[in-house]
Amino acid sequence: MSVVLDRVAVRVTVDGRADPKTLLDGLSLDLAEPRIGVIGANGSGKSTLLRLFNGLVAPSAGTVMVDGRDTVRAVRDVRRHVGFVFTDPLSQLVMPTGREDVELSLRRSARNPQERRARAEAALERFGLLALADQSIYELSGGERQLLALAAVLAVDPEVLVLDEPSTLLDLRNRELLRRTLAGLGQQIILSTHDLEFAQDMDRVLVVDAGKVVFDGGPAAAVAHYRALCSAGMAPGRP
Repeated sequence: MSVVLDRVAVRVTVDGRADPKTLLDGLSLDLAEPRIGVIGANGSGKSTLLRLFNGLVAPSAGTVMVDGRDTVRAVRDVRRHVGFVFTDPLSQLVMPTGREDVELSLRRSARNPQERRARAEAALERFGLLALADQSIYELSGGERQLLALAAVLAVDPEVLVLDEPSTLLDLRNRELLRRTLAGLGQQIILSTHDLEFAQDMDRVLVVDAGKVVFDGGPAAAVAHYRALCSAGMAPGRP
């Protein structure tokens, strides 16, 4: 699988102003590596970039293609192949319990109720969540909700898995569980993170700053570049 951006820009109107705000500008990328990380400060454009990949955000200019599928013209097809995990799991958990939520994600691929129940339980067991399957999602910890959201997305076996800061709500045990799980997946993984150790697990890392990719390379070099960028931003007299 590959995600290809050709001269992509994203602009939005803010507070009725005549001039739109540019969130991303001039991005041309060919993302084909199995594990790709995106790092950068809050507000740099990381989340907007990730949301392009399954049509949650449409480009204002340029095109985004997922294995030859245009994310605007073929958005429904793209979403069958690209799973997205949000930073806040309550943004995507819509059913009262984990079991019901995972079964809901399987409604198209498993028409038989018994098959759907079995596949949902297998997905929950994979993350150690089966014992919590019938609890209200509001009784779960933030980390348990995040793992539940990941289980629901993986249950339908997407080819590309996009995760927006997936470790933010996780304690150390669940963070390590997530790292091991991602390492063992066959899907192409694209994730944003503030966890620089997590970023070191990737094959390729993009550094995003002010809506542009300012570095694109190996994880160690990317993290070093980002650290230097942050240090420069804290220097006295810098705007």
